[in-house]
Amino acid sequence: MILTTTERLIVSKVTLADAPFFLELVNTPNFKKYIGDKKLSTIKGVEEYLKAGILKSYEDHGFSYYTLKLKDSDATIGIVGILKRDNLECPDIGFAMLPQYEGKGYGYESSMTMLEVAKAQFNIEKIAAITLEHNTNSINLITKLGLEFEKKVKPFADEEELLFFAKLL
Repeated sequence: MILTTTERLIVSKVTLADAPFFLELVNTPNFKKYIGDKKLSTIKGVEEYLKAGILKSYEDHGFSYYTLKLKDSDATIGIVGILKRDNLECPDIGFAMLPQYEGKGYGYESSMTMLEVAKAQFNIEKIAAITLEHNTNSINLITKLGLEFEKKVKPFADEEELLFFAKLL
């Protein structure tokens, strides 16, 4: 189901049919380095990961991650979305691209649209973003979106400190 579109992208709900794409995405070097190694190596494993995470978030919160497809080729190139994590004060925006589509403006284009959707369709008043301190590409995109650094947080069991950015929508 299409959530929205941008000049170059179709933003759609994730389904189990997207499992092969996710298997590729979660095993890219930058995903593992900056988001984490999900230790997924099979389609079946990815399907379970999607059911427990992204698809459950649609049921629980009405939003989650969405796939990004190019309008001109229908190629799935990445994800963008909003998660409501129990351990953060407000929903946070996130994004990831396949390596061959990084640095082409798709992250900014999709994230700007997702911020508009967050306010208009999901009634989110404040949005956050979290990232590793050494992920300069992510920090640059987050600040370009207008989010400002607020503090350092340790939201996950691994106790890795992350930078917390936020803004009112």
